[in-house]
Amino acid sequence: MNPDTQLFLDINDLARATPWLHGIVSAYAAYGIVVFAALMLAAWWAARRRADTTMMAAALWAPVGMFAALGVNQPIAALVGEPRPYTTLPHLLVLAHYSHDPSFPSDHAVMAGAVAAAVFLVNRRLGLLAVLAAVVMAFSRVYIAAHYPQDVLAGLVVGAAVSLLGFWLVRRLLVWLLTLAERTPLRPLLTTAPRVRTGDTIPA
Repeated sequence: MNPDTQLFLDINDLARATPWLHGIVSAYAAYGIVVFAALMLAAWWAARRRADTTMMAAALWAPVGMFAALGVNQPIAALVGEPRPYTTLPHLLVLAHYSHDPSFPSDHAVMAGAVAAAVFLVNRRLGLLAVLAAVVMAFSRVYIAAHYPQDVLAGLVVGAAVSLLGFWLVRRLLVWLLTLAERTPLRPLLTTAPRVRTGDTIPA
């Protein structure tokens, strides 16, 4: 038996031994996207308060990078075509809703990794919370028997890599667009810094 399968079975045994965790872990595995939405909102708020255009670019990139990572993941999953654990391993405790989608890499882990990477670019404290939330999401997907450990590990890597690489590619464009947007009525959504008008004296 390969180490990935053995670790999966060990976590499944843990799930059997902790029925009191089933409800909360299953809920997070299914609806944890709400946590990541809140983290992205917090990142936007932090960037706005700092009045840093590059930080705001990273904050606004977070949801875009998440969907980009999910888009990249689809052909990878289709190409690998790994079946879900519960379709090949007998006698499992399965808390997940049954799905015929490919198991590798995990979409949920891709989403979590992408958001965590982008939020970390905005604010390290928020980023550490996002990384913790991503790791818990990855674990929860294995706990409910939706994925093998390698599926969620690959998902975290794919998500973070696409998010970071994508931001590196578009950062200058986003900063330029935001600089233009700050001259429009959208400015209050992007920065708390006062507008500098022609003729105003800028303190040294």
